[in-house]
Amino acid sequence: MNGNELVAQILQDEGVTELTCFPNNPLIEEVAKLGIRPIMFRHERGAVMAADGYSRVSDGTRFGVVATQNAAGAENAMGGIAQAFGDNVPILVLPGGYPLIERQVRPNFSAVENYGGIVKSVEAIDTPEQIVPAMRRAFHALRNGRGGPVVVELTSDVCAKDVPENSQQYDCPSSSRQRPSEDDIEAAITTLLSAKLPMIWAGSGVLTAGATKELQEFAEFLDIPVFTTMEGKSAFDERHPLALGAGSRATTGAAHAWIQESDTVLALGASLTHNGYTQIVPAGKTVIHNTNAVEDVNKDTACTLALVGDAQLTLKALLDEAKDRTGRKEHTSEAAARLAEKQVTWMSEWIPLLTSNESPLNTYRVIHEINENVDHENSIVTHDAGAPRDSMVPFFTATSPHSYIGWGKTTHLGFGIPLMIGAKLARPDRFCLNFMGDGAFGMSGLDLETSVRASLPITTVLLNNGGMATYPGGFPTARQQFGLSHMTGDYAAIAEGLGATGIRVTLPEELGPAIQRARQLNGEGHTVLIDVHSNYESKKSRF
Repeated sequence: MNGNELVAQILQDEGVTELTCFPNNPLIEEVAKLGIRPIMFRHERGAVMAADGYSRVSDGTRFGVVATQNAAGAENAMGGIAQAFGDNVPILVLPGGYPLIERQVRPNFSAVENYGGIVKSVEAIDTPEQIVPAMRRAFHALRNGRGGPVVVELTSDVCAKDVPENSQQYDCPSSSRQRPSEDDIEAAITTLLSAKLPMIWAGSGVLTAGATKELQEFAEFLDIPVFTTMEGKSAFDERHPLALGAGSRATTGAAHAWIQESDTVLALGASLTHNGYTQIVPAGKTVIHNTNAVEDVNKDTACTLALVGDAQLTLKALLDEAKDRTGRKEHTSEAAARLAEKQVTWMSEWIPLLTSNESPLNTYRVIHEINENVDHENSIVTHDAGAPRDSMVPFFTATSPHSYIGWGKTTHLGFGIPLMIGAKLARPDRFCLNFMGDGAFGMSGLDLETSVRASLPITTVLLNNGGMATYPGGFPTARQQFGLSHMTGDYAAIAEGLGATGIRVTLPEELGPAIQRARQLNGEGHTVLIDVHSNYESKKSRF
């Protein structure tokens, strides 16, 4: 058995059933021989991003695996890897590598030398005997601690060699979860019970830990409203009376108010990272920080008490302690009434936009129609980067886990299409819809053909406004004199040319039926692009 055959066998032993890829790697043929399905994308970045989507909806039970060729293939994959790194998503990346004797020759690309800042771990195969321990380390890293891309560079000549029989035995590593100490749990409940206006700040770690049920029970028991980060959106049912909603840089009125006014914040499964696409905990609050990555504690946000451990185990311990302290009697909700008042005030400003009959359509009417015409419990919906993100995150109603995928501590245009293909691959029973602009379509639009070819039907709702609406006031001279950001295209026709179904929408009343038609067509196996002629609406709920 040679090295490539052994890697394929290890993937099969680990339960891998799909491999995304582009354009060439000896592993593609070897996994196919074992019945693992390879799916070829139109670009390395798309293959990586599909693996990312696969992992996001699998919550650590399965991982997206992607193979690229060496040199330009490994180089082109970097954008997708950086996106997964920013959002702490565990994926396994298996790029080809130059022959051992050529690895250090300039300008030959080395994943080990160049990926270091955008991965959880990376190593190259230097000997056939290294394959088993390297793959064991890789799957251990995928299953344990903070998520992130894990890379094993398959050095071409080394992996073509036979592996000694005594170096072929592989044992799948297990996952291990930890919980905070009893003293820290007790201190956390003492702090929460004495707080005047507490709130919960739920991140993607709640989803990954499968802790959404525990989160709801804990929030209800102590009557604490729940805000979710963009990546954590769908960790708490946004129809619930204690739901503050979610936030990127934009958020809901109730969330903004609670973030400003609260005295105590319980962050669960969240990194509390500061950047331009997150809400930030204001200084001066009591912060109880739960994360499975100790290095996130006191990184960007000052922490009063750290609860290092798995979000589900932490929530169970917190709830048990709270019940012991309060005689196991649930509290009557007072927070919900106050929250509802703030939401009504906020929504009164936005309802005219959400229900506007203007044509071309404004962004918020499009979001409203998506919200009204999908089956939330059986759908996976996502935004793309730019205006679609900040417009959609506060207003789309997430219900069950992964009914919405929020993403973007780093924001790569075009992520939505391959993300949804990967989500569909992992959850073929779900209606998968991405909402994007025409600028984003240029980055990944050809992967509609991948969706068609791979029989993984998705729906894309595209804002066709002829330009980059994210930057309405940017570079006016360049736009007026040189037409810098003007973009045109018959995207429905492009979709048809790629084997998908294109639907044009020019009037508000046409969009709801178009989404219903897309659901029907996806169910019949057809990929759909809805080409919505829209305007340059730039208003965001950013306070």
